[in-house]
Amino acid sequence: MPRPDPDETTPIPGASDRQGWGPLISAGLVFLIALLITWGAWNGARRDAAADLAAQFDYRSRDLVNTTVRRMAVYEQVLRGTRGFMRGSTDIDRRDFAEYFRVQNLQEHFPGIQALGIASIIPPGRLAAHEAAMRAQGFGSYEVHPQPSGSIVTTITHIEPFTGSNLRAFGFDMYSEPVRRAAMEAARDSGAAALSGKVVLVQEGRDAQPGFLMYVPVYRKGAPVASVDERRAAIVGWVYAPFRMADLMRGLGGAHAADLQVTVYDGARADPDALLFRSQDAAAWRRPLLRLTLPATISGRPWLLDIASSPSFEARLDTRRPQVIANTGIGLGFLLALVVWLLASERRRAVRLAKAMTLELRQSYEHIDAERMRMDVILQTTYDAFVAVDAEGRITDWNRRAVQQFGYTREEALGHEVGELLVPFEERVPGERGFAQFTRNGRPLVIGEPAELMARHRDGHLVPVEIVVAALPAEAGYGASAFLRDITPRREAEAREEGRKQRLDEARMALARSQKLEAVGKLTGGVTHDFNNILHIISANVQLLMHSSKNSEKRLQNILDAVERGTKLSAQLLAFARRQPLHPSLVDIGLLLERMDSLLHRAAGDGVTISLAREDGLWPTLVDPNQLENVLLNLVINARDAMDGQGKVTIALENRTIDSDDAADDPELTPGDYVRIAVADTGEGMPPEVIERAFEPFFTTKPEGKGTGLGLSMAHGFVRQSGGHIRIASVVGQGTTIAIYLPRASAQADTANPPATPSLH
Repeated sequence: MPRPDPDETTPIPGASDRQGWGPLISAGLVFLIALLITWGAWNGARRDAAADLAAQFDYRSRDLVNTTVRRMAVYEQVLRGTRGFMRGSTDIDRRDFAEYFRVQNLQEHFPGIQALGIASIIPPGRLAAHEAAMRAQGFGSYEVHPQPSGSIVTTITHIEPFTGSNLRAFGFDMYSEPVRRAAMEAARDSGAAALSGKVVLVQEGRDAQPGFLMYVPVYRKGAPVASVDERRAAIVGWVYAPFRMADLMRGLGGAHAADLQVTVYDGARADPDALLFRSQDAAAWRRPLLRLTLPATISGRPWLLDIASSPSFEARLDTRRPQVIANTGIGLGFLLALVVWLLASERRRAVRLAKAMTLELRQSYEHIDAERMRMDVILQTTYDAFVAVDAEGRITDWNRRAVQQFGYTREEALGHEVGELLVPFEERVPGERGFAQFTRNGRPLVIGEPAELMARHRDGHLVPVEIVVAALPAEAGYGASAFLRDITPRREAEAREEGRKQRLDEARMALARSQKLEAVGKLTGGVTHDFNNILHIISANVQLLMHSSKNSEKRLQNILDAVERGTKLSAQLLAFARRQPLHPSLVDIGLLLERMDSLLHRAAGDGVTISLAREDGLWPTLVDPNQLENVLLNLVINARDAMDGQGKVTIALENRTIDSDDAADDPELTPGDYVRIAVADTGEGMPPEVIERAFEPFFTTKPEGKGTGLGLSMAHGFVRQSGGHIRIASVVGQGTTIAIYLPRASAQADTANPPATPSLH
């Protein structure tokens, strides 16, 4: 019996049928396995695409909430800046307020804000006076509305822009409306900004939309505001801004506004009555693919934002990659099944082809994974909405402005410590210590108002910046977001202003020196003129004596008179220069005037009436009595000349205490106790230009030969040398009052030795 060939297959009965079905069954099993693998890859790709879309939606939603919170924080800073501009008073010039609003350019830079206004509190009982005052300013139909009925009445006294629908709010009493009143009281009691609930603005017309208002309290300048009672007592009004909700949200969406359908509720619940805003393209019957409800707290008031994906956003779901995977898997499975079917009878060739197909399938999956990683990188590069630092101090986001301001690109900044890039070398140790404390408790490094500090540029130079820090909760600790503003232009403007002030001060000093030199020149000319006249008299009389011995006694007397006038002129010049020798003693000015009564009446003449008004318990003063008598005598003579010898002179004596408020009106007058001597006449008075020069030496309004112009100059010098002060008050056509303030002495006046009375000059 022949042996079978080992390579020859021995037929088995019925095996031919099984062999005919065997390759087909193997190919079917291979194709089924390929379909299962393809389904798994397709399902994974579909889940990854949905997860990517959900991640984008979550980021866009949270970014919208953060953008809303930050934008409202910026509006709050605008109101705080306006409060700083007001300096604790609501009574500011309308033109200054309008110019401030124009410079801020709020409606262009901050869309959604309807206006910027000031609500003032009208004191009780002053409503009619307030309305009358406003009408006197040119607002003839102004009245506070609605008719006030409560104990506290407010009114909108300033609003910009002062046009269009904003005119309806002018004079509106916001405190009379419960929702607005609640926000105003919250701002008043807390000292911080407060947001109102849902309202309809008084500016609204036919196309009304929901709105709200933000209030910042304005307290009286210098008033204590540590407690609630002190803040209620110090409140003078509010600076506020009304917002139309639709206009506000229209400015927040940015380039991706159509991706989200947003519904905003006032409060923590989705109450239809509290609906503030709903996107126009949001349909109630449509069921969105993605939805997220997020809370937000703005100026102490909770909002609820219901955010859903829009059809245009859902259209971005990546269906191409799963479809490619499905088509590729089905095709490869079919090819693999075909190969198995074709190579069922050729084992070696089938194994080789199977390995080749397996390698091709692996490469295909690797290509798919590489494509997925590339798409993930592209998505990561789109996350550049804000600058952030994680809890370890490493930069996680870096916007375009940071690139421009500090010189580092986004790739260079991400992952680096913020202190390594921005903090100056000498401040890194305390900065790291402070940031470590911040990451633990989340308390801002800079509390309250923005702070100014120096940041380091990439090239090493320091950039002055204004920084505001906010905490970002993380899984472990707190991260931070920081907004930095380059204030180099502002510093340069301040330096220019300081230089301008310095140059102005130098110019004023130069003008003062010039005026002083002018006064000295006038003094020198006057002295030269008068002394020349005296010397001429002496010279002429001496020459006459030399040529004739007759009448020598008379001429000698003329010489003596001229010398005496020169002596008096010298004494007056010394008094003006505050260098005359004084012999002060304790003086009761009332007794001194009683002793001078006859002398004063003789000097004034019969046509002048002199009256003395003296306060009881008059304080003594330490002065030279002789010089004081000369001053009083000169003042009475000047009063007589001002009245042409007919009129009344009143001399009033009183004690006067000058406090710091009175002294603030005159920097030369120091606070303290004084004896005031006022000499008033009923003459023709002095115009302002004469008052300004009244104390100048040799300045006089009398005709030539009737005065030297040194009387008031001598009085000014004597009073200032005695530690006092002299003032002039005059009304043309009614008279002049010259008031002398002499410091109070501590002891009683010594009246035992009355001073000698000077002769009349």
